[in-house]
Amino acid sequence: MSPVLRGRVVMLVDNDVSRDSRVQKEARSAADKGWDVVLLGTARPGRITEWKLGEAQVRLLKVRYLLRHRRHLLRRGPLRAPLSYNRPVMARYRKQLVKAQKVDLQTRRAIHKIKSVGRESALTTRAVNAFYFVQRARLALFGRWVGLRAAKTVALEKRRQNLASPIDRFTTAFWEKTMGDRSWRRLDPSIWDWELTFGPAIDKLKPDIIHANDFRMLGVGSRAMLRARAEGRSVKLVWDAHEYLPGLGRHMANTRWHPAQVANEREFVHFADAVTTVSDVLADILVDEYGLPEKPAVVMNTPYSEPLAEGESIPTVREVAGLDPDVPILIYSGGVTKQRGTGIMIEALPHLPGVHVILVSATDHSEFILELIARAHELGAGDRLHILPYAEPQHVVHYVSSANVGVHPTQHFPNHEISLATKFFEYSHARLPIVVSDVKTMSEKVYETGQGEVFVAEDLEDYVRAVKAVLADPDRYRAAYDKPGLLAGWTWESQADILDEVYGKLKPRPSN
Repeated sequence: MSPVLRGRVVMLVDNDVSRDSRVQKEARSAADKGWDVVLLGTARPGRITEWKLGEAQVRLLKVRYLLRHRRHLLRRGPLRAPLSYNRPVMARYRKQLVKAQKVDLQTRRAIHKIKSVGRESALTTRAVNAFYFVQRARLALFGRWVGLRAAKTVALEKRRQNLASPIDRFTTAFWEKTMGDRSWRRLDPSIWDWELTFGPAIDKLKPDIIHANDFRMLGVGSRAMLRARAEGRSVKLVWDAHEYLPGLGRHMANTRWHPAQVANEREFVHFADAVTTVSDVLADILVDEYGLPEKPAVVMNTPYSEPLAEGESIPTVREVAGLDPDVPILIYSGGVTKQRGTGIMIEALPHLPGVHVILVSATDHSEFILELIARAHELGAGDRLHILPYAEPQHVVHYVSSANVGVHPTQHFPNHEISLATKFFEYSHARLPIVVSDVKTMSEKVYETGQGEVFVAEDLEDYVRAVKAVLADPDRYRAAYDKPGLLAGWTWESQADILDEVYGKLKPRPSN
C-alpha cells in the first residue's frame, strides 16, 4: 500500500536526531507501516540537514535563538548595581581601552625622550615629567574606576543569569500567580524561537498527524494543529512524553527555566488527541498530574530484535577497542553525565585489576567526559578507559554484546526512578549480566528477573561488590534470559505495533 493512503505524519523533536534512538526508530517503523513520515529536528553547525531513515525523511531546521537574550540583560541595572555598565561587553571594552591608553602613553613618552635627547633644558624636562606623571596618575585612577565598575557588572551578570535574587524570585512568583499557565511567555520567551522555526515548516507539510516529542515540541505541535483545524483540515496531535517534567525540579542555572517549561506543558497538554510515554509508572503519573481522560499508551524505547542481515558485518565494542577476548569489559551506553553516575565506574578501576571500562557516547567529548579521562589517568588506569562512538539503533545490541557486564549507575533523580532505561533493554537483548544502582524501577526489575546485581547509588564499595559478584559467576545471571517470553516484549517491533495502533485510531485506514 502506498504511504500516502495512510496519511502524512510529521514528527517533531528538539535535537539533531542523530543521537536520539527513540525518534529514529519511531520514524523508520512508522514509514515501514505505510505512513508518509517527515521528521523535523534541529540543525547543528557543519552537519548534514537532510537524509532518510528507511523510507522516512529527516529534515533539520536552523533555530535562531533570538529571544534567548532576555530584555533585562540588554539594559543597565541602576537599582541593583548603580555602578555597573549596561552590558558585560561594555565592561570588557572599557578595560581594554585602559590598557590601550597606557600603551599609547608609554609610546608617546618614549618618542619624546628619543627626540629630546640633548635638546631640553632641565626646566622643560621637569615640566614634561610632571605632565606624564599626571597622565599616568589619571590612567591609574581611571583604571581603578573601570575595574570597580567591571566587577560590579560581572556580579550583576551572575545574579541576572541565575535569576535567584529576591527581586527575581518575587517577579517569577508574580508572573506565575497572575498569568498561571501562560506565564512562560514572561519567564522564558525563548520558547517562541522554536515555534518561529518549526511552525512554518509544519504548515507547509500539511500533516494528518503531528507527533510532538517531549515538552518543547508540545506547544509547537499544538499551535500547528490548531491553525490547521481553523483552516478546515482534520489534523490530530500525538504527544510523546519522554520524562516527567515537573519532577526535574528547579535546580537549574536559570531558576525561571523550569517553571516556564512546566507552565508551557500544562497550557498545551490538553490539546493532544493521544498521549504516549515511556513507562507504565510515568503513564500513571501523567494521568494524575494533568487529569488526562485516559492512560497514555506505553511505547518503551526497546531495541530491534532482528539479527544482522546476511553478509552484514558490524564490529563489536571489543573489536573497536582492540581488546582480547579474555579481557573483562564493563560497558555503559548512553549520555555520559554526572547525574548518570558514570564517575563511579572510573573511581572503581583501581579496585578492579585488569577490568576495562567502555563508555559508548557521543564522539564530541563533553567537559565531563574529559574530566573522566583525566581522572582515569590520575588513578593510573587511563589505558583501561575507552570512549567509543554510538552505533546505529538497529546495531546497538550486536555492538555491545562482546562486553561482560552492562552497567547503569545512575543517581537518584525523579525521572531516573520511573522507567527502564533504553540501555537496560539493549544490555538485556545482548544477554549481558547487569549492574544497576538502586533506583526504583530498574532495581525492582533486576531483583525480579535475577539478571544482575543492584548496588547503592554513589556507594563505591557496594558498586565494586556488585561488579565482582557478576564477574565471578556470569552464567548465573545470563540464565535469566532463558525465561520464556522475557525478551519477546522488550523488542522495538512490539512497541512499533503499539505506536501504529495509536496512529490508526486517530486516522483509520480508508475503507476502499
